[in-house]
Amino acid sequence: MIKINKVLVLFLVSFICINLIGCEAFVRKFTRKPKKDKYQQEELVLSPVEYKAPVMTPEQKYRQSFLYWQSWQDELIEALSTSKKRKKAIDCASQALKNLNDLSPLLDEKNQKILDNYAKQLNSLKDEIQSDIYGNRLDFSRLTAERLKRNVFRDLSITKVKGVLK
Repeated sequence: MIKINKVLVLFLVSFICINLIGCEAFVRKFTRKPKKDKYQQEELVLSPVEYKAPVMTPEQKYRQSFLYWQSWQDELIEALSTSKKRKKAIDCASQALKNLNDLSPLLDEKNQKILDNYAKQLNSLKDEIQSDIYGNRLDFSRLTAERLKRNVFRDLSITKVKGVLK
């Protein structure tokens, strides 16, 4: 009986050792496996796509540039109304002049000459604002800007030039 117990215990111990060691290496068997990502991230490949701007009719271009000029001219008048915003007034005058010049290629020769006259006036207004360091002539500059806005609306509004756009 003791022999059977010893053989049985020896058999069980050897069976357990063989199962623990198994087919894989002992180290691999008891090391923790890395968790797999549920949402595997793929590497993004971005290729540039060039989007074409929508083709605008000359009337739409004129309307857009005229609207930009109008808003910058209003900002200029507002900046000249408050005496502490000289830098802003210079910037507004520059932007208004740029947008006013953008209207020129869309007009016929007669209206281009009128526009060039207004552009020169706006440029001289900008120079006057730049040279007026102490702000002594802000009221005169504001009145000039308002007069210029009124004249451009009178001569170059969208309804006046609609038929002569290129």
